Amino acid sequence: MSKMKKLTGSFRYTQWDPCLIISQIMAMQFVLYLSLSLIIAIMQDLTSSTRTLDHLFEYHEIHVKDNEGRAIIAAFVINAIIGSFMLWMLVGRTKLCLDFSCTFYGIHLLFCWVYNGSFPTTFSWWALNIASAAITCVAGEFLCLRTELQAIPLSNIGAKVDL
Repeated sequence: MSKMKKLTGSFRYTQWDPCLIISQIMAMQFVLYLSLSLIIAIMQDLTSSTRTLDHLFEYHEIHVKDNEGRAIIAAFVINAIIGSFMLWMLVGRTKLCLDFSCTFYGIHLLFCWVYNGSFPTTFSWWALNIASAAITCVAGEFLCLRTELQAIPLSNIGAKVDL
């Protein structure tokens, strides 16, 4: 490939790298489940409930009837905000935020389906996960866009520019 061909085209030189994409997906899954587990553990201590995986994967646990259900909802929303920062740090591209957000919550849907043995059917589970995915995506896009739109330093421009 000639040197000129490499310089022409899009703003960034990108190449499809499946190892990088899979590594980023795995890193996002690990970090978001770790942070969600820690937040739910803290919330369970505050509401003095027992620690169980049901709070992560059981779709019947998400409700607003009592403090325990509201604490789980708060944990998911806080985790969505953490997820946007993880998108910014691990992915760093505005174009990919929607893909990675939907991938995380899609895999979470599969985990919940397997854990429960049935497809999640409660409105509160769907509303919470769609809202969390939207928060993760939009806030991640905002953070990535701010980074991508930073001014590019131009050190070779003098006082006069010859056009």
